[in-house]
Amino acid sequence: MSELKRHMGLFHLTMYGVGLILGAGIYVLIGEAAGIAGDSVWISFMLGTIVAIFAGLSYAELTSVFPKAAAEYTFVKRAFKNNFLGFLIGWLTAITSVITASVVALGFGGYLLKFIDIPIILSAAGLIVALSVVNFIGIRESAWTNTVFTIVEAAGLILIIVIGFTFVSPEPVDYFDSPTGLSGVVIAFVLVFFAFIGFEDMANVAEEVRQPKKNLPRAVILSVVISGAIYILVALAAVRVVNWHELGLSAAPMADIASKALGEKGNILLSSIALFATTNTVLITLVAGARIFYGMARDGSLPSKLGLVHSKTKTPWIAVLGIMIASAIFTLVGDIVIVANITVFAIVITFAMINLAVIVLRYTEPDIERPFKIPFNIKRFPILPLFGLAITVYMMFQFEFEIVVVGLGIIGAGCVVYLIYGKKKRK
Repeated sequence: MSELKRHMGLFHLTMYGVGLILGAGIYVLIGEAAGIAGDSVWISFMLGTIVAIFAGLSYAELTSVFPKAAAEYTFVKRAFKNNFLGFLIGWLTAITSVITASVVALGFGGYLLKFIDIPIILSAAGLIVALSVVNFIGIRESAWTNTVFTIVEAAGLILIIVIGFTFVSPEPVDYFDSPTGLSGVVIAFVLVFFAFIGFEDMANVAEEVRQPKKNLPRAVILSVVISGAIYILVALAAVRVVNWHELGLSAAPMADIASKALGEKGNILLSSIALFATTNTVLITLVAGARIFYGMARDGSLPSKLGLVHSKTKTPWIAVLGIMIASAIFTLVGDIVIVANITVFAIVITFAMINLAVIVLRYTEPDIERPFKIPFNIKRFPILPLFGLAITVYMMFQFEFEIVVVGLGIIGAGCVVYLIYGKKKRK
């Protein structure tokens, strides 16, 4: 089997990571978060940046050790020497892709209302079906194409930052004011953490990176820091233009900010960029989700039918179909906050296990080569992954009961799939 060509250096890989993170989360959730945290919403994004950095450091160490593994499934399986745990994390990663596509598609529907009067759920489901057809036909992305996409998406956010800090606000903004106090800031932090999801997928291109043991860790950290800085600046700028209460009620917050400062032209410009960003994110997410199921099937952890490749398109068509149906179903929930929180619940568990995997591997495989090693250690023990683990465990207790029930239901479904398929496999 021929190897993939290593064509991505540090710059393209960092841009790839920034593109994965920026995506559409900020375009979709800044309004809902501001409605919860008020003018203090920037603190929520700062907390999200800190947690993402902890997780990013853990991913950086693991990807430097296993640059060809390229999956949480492999990291956890290797650390705990347990197929079941590895399967569950792989399952959660795939389900995260499914629900992320639903969340961002609902955001697409909100921005599309600026142009066409069509129900948000209908346009969201339509987008998922249309992009699944593209996913089935086949996609070939280059590093330069991704770089262009990232620049376009980032340009919209930079425009918001410029607008915010040059806009003369009629009312003074108290950046430490929150309508619900600290609890609101924490709730918003858990919600906006959705906007940081994506950098973990950088591991999936490890075999196409030049000097992966050196460049992957650097790119992960750089992409998280750059994206976090942009998010915080956007949050600071947004509430200067539109008050937090109005943002909380908006289906297209970025467009409303541009509209207030630049008029109808600004509205159309930001809505167009947001449609581009959301479409691109849904497409990338659907592709990634299908490939995760495909990869797990090829590894023998899921039914082999999910690993079937269409003879003409050379794409995993059954996995593509499954991801499409599941994502479309989640759009029926309609409430973007609920769907986003389900996603964050799944990713928080995954990040907790990744942080723990770093700690475990320090003791079970102490002599393995680590081209990148997380700083601040007490002998073998890494301090920062412990903080990351503690914060993610704390986040697990911040979700509403209904979100936890759905999250546990997803895990339970994974257990059932594993047990049924494992039983058939043994027979």
